[in-house]
Amino acid sequence: MFEIATDFAILLIIAAFCAGFIDSIAGGGGLITVPALLLAGASPVEALATNKLQGTFGAGTAMLTYARAGHVRPQDQLGMAVISAVFGALGALVAHLIPAEVLRIVMPVVMIGVAAFFALKPGLSDEARAERVKPAVFAMTVVPAIAAYDGFFGPGTGSFFMLGLVLLAGYGVLKATAHTKMLNFASNLGSLLVFIPSGATWWAVGLAMAVAQVAGASLGARVAIRTGARLIKPLLVVVSTAMALRLLWQALA
Repeated sequence: MFEIATDFAILLIIAAFCAGFIDSIAGGGGLITVPALLLAGASPVEALATNKLQGTFGAGTAMLTYARAGHVRPQDQLGMAVISAVFGALGALVAHLIPAEVLRIVMPVVMIGVAAFFALKPGLSDEARAERVKPAVFAMTVVPAIAAYDGFFGPGTGSFFMLGLVLLAGYGVLKATAHTKMLNFASNLGSLLVFIPSGATWWAVGLAMAVAQVAGASLGARVAIRTGARLIKPLLVVVSTAMALRLLWQALA
């Protein structure tokens, strides 16, 4: 039934549920699922391709949950989503040109910076702040850069989108979280479409993980809606720090 032994598949399904829950609130679900896929015997390409498959379902579920609660209007983000999908696909196409070793060294520093910003920046709440860049500028600069990064590497994409929306677009923490999900869904989908022809995707395992992602993302988004910045900020700090430590361990191992 699965591409791997059933006991490994069950562990991956549990990992996907946990990743969906965390990712829907603070991003960073790939920190759980990609290492789990590698431990289950997937090659790096198989792990990335399968992760994009199940992660697309999780991001889509979180997006719909936030939309139903009135925290985001997906139709207002269609332009940015198209840009995110295109550059996610381009990032996946050029993945082999980017030295992974360089990213593994640089990314921990960046993730620690994200954690420090949300931990130490005063006044971060669900209230909106002054807009620093126009939506069109954000769509043509920040969105392509983060989406392309998602296509060729990935960890922390949701956190980066959130940081940009809070710091530059002036969104409150909960609104930024809600608006992140459609952009993350689009970049996941774009890169997935590039990975599919490679034949590296574990479809049976990936779809089973996707079901668990849907459940975890739905629960996580509902919790975030109820608690807002009180939960999102500390969880974002913890997830970003964990990603930094994980990437440092990989780089130094």
